[in-house]
Amino acid sequence: MSADGAQLWTLNQRLLSVVMDACTEELADLGLETKEFFVLAEVAASPYPAEIAAALLLPKASVTVYVRNLVAKGFIRREIDDADLRRHRLVLTSVGTEARDRALAALAAEYDRRLARITPQDRTELQRILQEMLTPPA
Repeated sequence: MSADGAQLWTLNQRLLSVVMDACTEELADLGLETKEFFVLAEVAASPYPAEIAAALLLPKASVTVYVRNLVAKGFIRREIDDADLRRHRLVLTSVGTEARDRALAALAAEYDRRLARITPQDRTELQRILQEMLTPPA
């Protein structure tokens, strides 16, 4: 049976959804909604809301709401950007870092439960395939 790109993409999306759904309660215990978690997890790599929106493929207005919520919860703070005093950059607080790390650990544990269903060789092959798919074409 051959699998086309759309089928593989759908399977991958379902797997990610199942993993996220399994972690919803743990995220809620940390005070995070699912999309807030994604924003929180992206702050270190993309410290500006517009960058977060682009990286996560979310509307800027939605990111603004999530950022406002995360600031109110004490997970992130806005700081004046020294390079451009008109801009604010986002910075994780220690509480935010802890929440992000605990949420990532919960997601990793759930994903690991799924990975345990396949052989170590298949996991290695899956990693190789995913890395190859992420490599820019030459």
